[in-house]
Amino acid sequence: QVQLVESGGGLVQAGGSLRLSCAASGRTFSSYAMGWFRQGPGKEREFVAAIRWSGGSTYYADSVKGRFTISRDNAKNTVYLQMDSLKREDTAVYYCAAASTVGRYDSWGQGTQVTVSS
Repeated sequence: QVQLVESGGGLVQAGGSLRLSCAASGRTFSSYAMGWFRQGPGKEREFVAAIRWSGGSTYYADSVKGRFTISRDNAKNTVYLQMDSLKREDTAVYYCAAASTVGRYDSWGQGTQVTVSS
């Protein structure tokens, strides 16, 4: 099992930036990739971005391409989500997750709130 702790959420004005962090501990060697998901008010949880631990390939939802950047620090077992040009529709609870294999996210963090004001 992998334990995940997110941080870095908060309140920001539209057009601003935030950087989320996700610190992983436990059986981190068993994870294949890390992902960020979000759940906005009254919405279902949706995929935001993902990165493989090995090789660093990245994947993004169309809604955040060109604005968000996912990165990792293998030595620190930490994944980041740099969010630029934030929009009100980016308001959500953001969750970090670890995938044991392709598409299978089986460890989740507690979430961090991101609120974008106009």
